[in-house]
Amino acid sequence: MASLPGYVGILYDSYGEEFDPAVIESEMERGPAKLRVGNSQVVMKLPATLDFATLDDAEAFEDWYFTVIKRIDWFDMAHPRTGRTIRARFESGKIGKLQLVPGTTPGAQRDVTFEYMR
Repeated sequence: MASLPGYVGILYDSYGEEFDPAVIESEMERGPAKLRVGNSQVVMKLPATLDFATLDDAEAFEDWYFTVIKRIDWFDMAHPRTGRTIRARFESGKIGKLQLVPGTTPGAQRDVTFEYMR
C-alpha cells in the first residue's frame, strides 16, 4: 500500500472536515419526514493545502501521483487531527493547481481534498 510521502506537509490553516451523512428521507403525508441510514459508512472529505518545502519536493510529489498511485489509487496517511492512519485518496483524482511560494528557498503548494471512508 502506498503512503503519502513524508516531504508533503499539510497546512492547518486550510484544514477542515465534512461529510455527507448518507441519510434517506421519506416524505410523510402528515408530520415530519422519516429518516433512515442509507449506508453503513460515510465518505469523509478533508480539504487541505499540501505544502512542499522545495520545488524538487513538488516535482517528486507529481512523480508519486502519476506513477505510484496512478492518480486514483488509495494511500495511507496520518489523519491531520487524530494522527491515526487512514486509507485515503484525492477527491475525483484532482490535486489542484500548483502555486509557487516565494522565499529564500522557493516552495510550492496545492489545494486538495482528501476523501476516506468512516
